[in-house]
Parts: sequence; C-alpha cells; structure tokens
Amino acid sequence: MCGVVGIVSAMGAPVNQEIYDALTILQHRGQDAAGIVTHQGGRFYQRKENGLVKDVFRTRHMRDLHGSTGLGHVRYPTAGSSSSSEAQPFYVNSPYGIVLGHNGNLTNTEQLSQEIYQQDLRHLNTNSDSEVLLNVFAHELMNQKKLFVDQKDIFNAVRSVHRRVRGGYAAIGIVSGVGLFAFRDPYALRPLIVGKRVNAAGSTDYMIASESVALDGLGFTRYRDVAPGEAVVVTPEGQIFFEQCHDNPVYSPCIFEFVYFARPDSMIDDISVYKSRLRMGEKLAEKIQREWQGHDIDVVMPIPDTSRTSALQLAAMLNVPYREGFIKNRYIGRTFIMPGQTQRKKSVRQKLNAIDLEFEGKNVLLVDDSIVRGTTSGEIVQMARDAGAKNVYFASAAPAVRYPYVYGIDMPSASELVANNRTTEEVAAFIGADKLIYQDLDDLVEAVGAGSELISSFDTSCFSGVYVTGDITPEYLASIDKSRNDDAKTQQKTPTPEAIGLHNQGS
Repeated sequence: MCGVVGIVSAMGAPVNQEIYDALTILQHRGQDAAGIVTHQGGRFYQRKENGLVKDVFRTRHMRDLHGSTGLGHVRYPTAGSSSSSEAQPFYVNSPYGIVLGHNGNLTNTEQLSQEIYQQDLRHLNTNSDSEVLLNVFAHELMNQKKLFVDQKDIFNAVRSVHRRVRGGYAAIGIVSGVGLFAFRDPYALRPLIVGKRVNAAGSTDYMIASESVALDGLGFTRYRDVAPGEAVVVTPEGQIFFEQCHDNPVYSPCIFEFVYFARPDSMIDDISVYKSRLRMGEKLAEKIQREWQGHDIDVVMPIPDTSRTSALQLAAMLNVPYREGFIKNRYIGRTFIMPGQTQRKKSVRQKLNAIDLEFEGKNVLLVDDSIVRGTTSGEIVQMARDAGAKNVYFASAAPAVRYPYVYGIDMPSASELVANNRTTEEVAAFIGADKLIYQDLDDLVEAVGAGSELISSFDTSCFSGVYVTGDITPEYLASIDKSRNDDAKTQQKTPTPEAIGLHNQGS
C-alpha cells in the first residue's frame, strides 16, 4: 500500500511545501520511502529516498523543488522494494518527459516486463511494477506519434494501458508540456480522489490524492472520486478534464481500505471510513448477542489505533464499559508489514504498553481491526494476561484473513496467514485467547456498503479467495508465496546490474 498526491497551482505558486504537507498526512500509507517531483519550464526537479517524509526532505531539498505542478509518493515495504532506487516517483525521458507515482500492484508484471523489453524496446532499471506501469504508459503515449500531445492523447494512452495491464492501480503523473494526469484501475481497487480550491487570484487549484484527509489538511474541498477506469488531466492553467477510458468498468473497491489502511476521517468513494467502522462494531456486537448470550465480558478494550471506532460502538451496544488498556508508542510503524517474525515480535512490545489497573481480575474483550499472521495478536493477549486479566477474549472487526492479497497490500504468503487452514477455535488457541469472535463477511460488506448508493460489491479476496480481476491462478499465488514469505524477504538482496532488464520481476 502506498500514498500518492498531485497538485496544480493555477496561479503559478510553488507546490513543493504543500506536497510535503500532504505526504505527512498520508504517512500512514507508507513509511519506507518518500519522494517528490515538481515541474517548471520544461524541467523536472526530484528528491526521493528511503525513510519517513520528515527525514527524506531537508530545507536544501525543498529549495530545489521548483514549480507550480508536482506530485509526491510514500511507499511501504513490499517484497522486492527495499532499495532506495525503487523509491517513487519514477521518470522516463521518452517521450516528452514523464514522471509517475503508483499505489497498487500489477498482477501481470512478468509478462509486461518481457513485452517492454522485446516489443516496446524500453529498459527497466528496478524490480518495481510501478516502473513497468510508467513504461507501458510512456510507450502507449509515444504511439500517438505526435510532437505535441494534449489531454485526448493521454486518455487514448490510458485506454491502451487498461488493455495491457492487470491488477490494482491508482496512478498520478506529469507529462512535460501537458500537465498533471491520473487514472484508476477498472475496478477502483485503489482509492483516488480529486479536490479543488479557489486561490487568491480567483482561479482554481486542483489536488489529486489517495485519501480525502490530504485534501482537508490543505484547504481543498472534495470535488469527486476518480471513477473505475477513468482518467483525469489538469493543465498548468487549472483546466480539468475527465474521461472514461475503459469499456466495462465495475465499482469493486478494496474493502480492507475501510477495515485497516485508511484514516477514519477519510471519505473513500463517498463512504465515510469512520461510519463504516462504527457499523462494523455494531455488527460485531449483534453477533456476540446472537451467539454468546449471557457473556461475562467485564470491559471492552481496543488495540490502538485502527480498532478504536469499532470497539467503542461495540461496547455501547453491549452496554459494557469501554477502556483504553493499551498506550501506543506512535513512533513505531505498522507491524504486519515488517519483514521477519523476530522484528514483528520485538516491535509489538515496543509499540504497546498495558495499564495494569485496567486489566486486573477482569474478563477483557480485546478488539482489533483484523488478524493477519497472529503474531501481534498473540503478543497482545499475553500482555493482557501479564497485566492481570482473568480471561482474555478477542474480537476481530474483519473476517478471518485466509488468502493472500494481490492488489497492493503486502499480506504474507498463505502459509503465514494464521487463519489459513485453521478453524476459529484453532486460531484462538494459536494466539492464546480464551475465545475468538470474527466478523461475518456478509456483515462487513453490509457495514461498509451501507454508506453508498453507488457501490454494491467490494473486493473481499483476502477473506473469500475470490479475486475480482479474474486472472489470479494457483500458479500466480504460488509465485507470490515464494517471494513474500519471511525467508524470501530476509534473503532478498538488491539486484545486480546483470539481473536488471529482461529478467525483471514484478514487486
């Protein structure tokens, strides 16, 4: 999962600081690397490196980011993306000069890598599927065979991208001489929203971002979400153009955005993430009332931060006290995307500390947004016992995660998912809980979908094993299992120059 943002200042004001500010707001979507590219007078100016936004950019870097059009990216670590050379945005000089940042994952990267080398006669320099996406777009734009291109040519290129590319992708880029552009995959798997703001000169600035919170923080109002398969172009003068570039778009956004990744104060496809999580808590409470009548829960506690909203509503529905039993160290990153079990176990204890007085002698229901590997959950259950809890129950606001996610969230191989081939009782035993309650999938879909009149289906593949793109085979899952398991991540090295090019593999 990554975060992308692009801004056009129609009055010609510098956008470097605002892109920086937007990236800090989107930092939860990626903590591994950050990058900004701006454009002025036919030239691109770039700074990108591994690290948090605040560490990557210094005053001397910001001074060198000239221009009133720019884009930024924050990346989280996935298999094959530990090198700083894979920080985004990416740049190609042919045709015209193009930069692009991408959130998502392409599922036919290997095939595209071969095509790019053998047919398009283009070179790949990293293992990133984002570089693949950029080169596919660049090739299709070059096929317009024009010295000067406009928004219509970009829309035609995006149509060709949709025909060649599979998977989940929300991309923002700049074509020198044309302006900012963005497009979203035909299923709208990854979020992308447009905002606008009237500037001091009376013209309109535009911003495109992964989440609406980035718009809010910079004084932009929500204009509209980019529809599935749609593309948008914003000229340097502030003209904006939208066009549908796919023949059969289907709204089926990733439901895990609402469960875990997105900030609760975001709106995604006109659905409030906060309200969705409230309804998740209601559905979970209804299940407990239905299947565990006469429960002996003394207190409900969230595992901060993502589960707070669901836990608060669950406690209210059960008429049980809500307490904050864990205090979070906010300087520790998200643990399920950290490579290696040892690092994850260590970070859990560094990230959370229990308030013993809230646990002593009580039957505690811990609420989390989901359970992935079970490593974090097991450590937290043990922390609750060490703090004096009498019984430790565990509730997940999401169903059991049984299948790998292939559209842009680096969930582990199936063998490392704690619920894969385990019953609920076996997972409870694995994490050491006295009882485990999972959200039902139908209830989750209803909780999120109740906020929309437009969307009737979601991608639920990590829970159901049904992949909406229809191209995910057992062989593909086996290949990502080999690249995503902890052993592969531990042994992974930056590729040598000889390994780059024709033999590039997707991230």
